[in-house]
Amino acid sequence: MRRPSIFEVLTRPLILVGNKVRLRPKRLQDAANDYSWRRDIELCRLDATTPTLSSFEEHLRGYAEELHHPSRGYRFAIETLDGRHIGNCSYFNIDETKGGAELGIMIGDRAYWDQGYGADAILTSLDHIFSQTKLERIYLKTLNWNVRAQKCFEKCGFAPCGQLIHGDHSFIIMEISRSAKPQKQAK
Repeated sequence: MRRPSIFEVLTRPLILVGNKVRLRPKRLQDAANDYSWRRDIELCRLDATTPTLSSFEEHLRGYAEELHHPSRGYRFAIETLDGRHIGNCSYFNIDETKGGAELGIMIGDRAYWDQGYGADAILTSLDHIFSQTKLERIYLKTLNWNVRAQKCFEKCGFAPCGQLIHGDHSFIIMEISRSAKPQKQAK
């Protein structure tokens, strides 16, 4: 039986349920949270970016356009099991020929930091990616000083595999392969 391409899998409207989180397609109602997170100095520092200077109206127009014409990749909203939108998780730079993709994640709502929500989102999405696609490797970049994020990624099975300097930022590259992925924990 043929496995569908990553794009076929990720463009289906799907909801993934973990032990603490639900990953669902992004929707227009998420724009306000995303805008506030993109303006937050600390969150932007952790994401190696600068706060947005656009107005909410400009942000909303771009947001709506991205929802209607998504780029090659997939963005999930991370919400608690009771429906609170707390962050985002995305797969991008997908290369089916090499069998890899890059992962990005952010828990924007500080009330949910250091409680396992990010790890559950990662493990839930990895379980889906590795069981439903042909991808063999997922990688990510994290700032070299962000030890808290590195510990979370290691908990999820990622291992350091290189370094990258981009502008004023130094990153650690981490990866996980299909054969090394941890088993999803029972609910």
